[in-house]
Amino acid sequence: MKINCDLCGKVKERLNRALIEEVELNVCSDCSKFGKILPQFKKYSAETQNQRIENNEEKVELLAEDYSDIIRKKREMAGLSLKDFANKINEKESIIHKIETGAFEPQLALAKKLEKALGIKLIEEYKEKHEPYKKKKEEGFTLGDFIKIKK
Repeated sequence: MKINCDLCGKVKERLNRALIEEVELNVCSDCSKFGKILPQFKKYSAETQNQRIENNEEKVELLAEDYSDIIRKKREMAGLSLKDFANKINEKESIIHKIETGAFEPQLALAKKLEKALGIKLIEEYKEKHEPYKKKKEEGFTLGDFIKIKK
């Protein structure tokens, strides 16, 4: 399969992934010298990394709906001010305030950090069972059966 280089447009059999001026491009070997060649594995977002499919069962980690109340109540029970707690977990005070008011939903990595610091459970794991798609043979006519093809 021949593919065009994103930079020069040459048609090549194999392209390299390269970071050129902060943009990830598929480039030929000639153009790859203009940037940093990236490894061939695919990057996944933090959300995608937390989804696993095993035996047609998908496990998804989601943040609890009442995360803001849980965090605020546990911090207050521990006797920590907003500033002290933010310093303890090495986060900005404004971020913690926005999380506690529900104005900002933390990424799963930050939620895990909050769980560990406060000894609470914020992330819930859901399992969904998926059946593989099987096309059913239907009886009867389709639209294609009624269309006359002109040659």
